[in-house]
Amino acid sequence: MAHPIHSERHFTGNQIVRDLVLGMADGLTVPFALAAGLTGAIETTWIIVVAGLAEIAAGAIAMGLGGYLAARSEAEHYESERAREHHEVREKPEAEVAEVMEVLEAYGVKAEEARPLVDSLRRNPQGWVDFMMRFELGLERPDPRRALRSAVTIGGAYVVGGLIPLWPYMILGRASTALGVSTVVTLCALALFGYIKARFTGAPPLRSAVQTVVIGGVAAAVAFLIAWSIT
Repeated sequence: MAHPIHSERHFTGNQIVRDLVLGMADGLTVPFALAAGLTGAIETTWIIVVAGLAEIAAGAIAMGLGGYLAARSEAEHYESERAREHHEVREKPEAEVAEVMEVLEAYGVKAEEARPLVDSLRRNPQGWVDFMMRFELGLERPDPRRALRSAVTIGGAYVVGGLIPLWPYMILGRASTALGVSTVVTLCALALFGYIKARFTGAPPLRSAVQTVVIGGVAAAVAFLIAWSIT
């Protein structure tokens, strides 16, 4: 009797979610704080809109560039460590064998049980290096497209997030009225964003929504107080 194939569903887009969270969270809070701070000194909404759009553009570029450089640094670190492991496997094989044994023992594999695997790895230097990178150093090979994808994701999320608190200023004539609408819209967007994020990551949706509102609200409040004190 044939048994059905067991398929497991695991979420693998953690890097994309991380980039979205980074870009969206800052996009929702920083432009809101800027617009709110300017509202105390300026009643003309178009000036606030222009300032907000300029901030969104600058923020998206800066955040995207930061994501790109971080991903590039991660890739360079991986390649550097991989080159070092290649050198050690070639020049210090016995020391590397001892390290493999230590790694396997940490998983409860006895020395006599680990020996066949160690011998197999010694016959396959490339696989040996892969094993050490993954289980000794805990490093996964970065996606070569990761840097550009991270920059676009973070920058795009920042733009989308930044336009949410700014659009009331685009359609309402009074800045004070737009501020009230923007506050409600931003808090609702933070809650929705936190809920959707939890649906992807497996966290409790309600708790994630509340946490996102609290953290984003506090960040926006602090930024608003700074902007308001300056203006």
